[in-house]
Order: sequence, then C-alpha cells, then structure tokens
Amino acid sequence: PVMLGDAAKTQEMSKKLLERGLFVVGLWFPVVPEGKARLRFQISAAHTKEQIDQAVKILSEVGKEMGVI
Repeated sequence: PVMLGDAAKTQEMSKKLLERGLFVVGLWFPVVPEGKARLRFQISAAHTKEQIDQAVKILSEVGKEMGVI
C-alpha cells in the first residue's frame, strides 16, 4: 500500500489516478483505522513491465502534483 494517512487526500488521489487510467483502491476509516488511510495496488503476473512502469510514472506525477511525494 501507499500510506497517506488522510482520508480526503486518499479519496482525491484515487480519483486523480483513475482519471489517468490507473485504477487504485482507496481505503479509509472505517475500513482501516483512523489516520491510516492508504491506496491499495493489486498487481498480477499478467501485468507487463511496461504497464507497471506506466503505473509508477502516473503515481509519481499525481503524487508530486498533490504534494504528497
């Protein structure tokens, strides 16, 4: 997971990632403890290296835009 801690930021980031084609599940209270909001990625053997590289690129871009990395 990518730990963000803040539920609102997690919701916003998961939405922005989806807008760029990266489906990531955002989890926040009551699914996880208060203050432990996170993004959950699910990778399978069917994903190519190029797909994973693209996912990391999108995550990095959105993270920088939102000031979380």
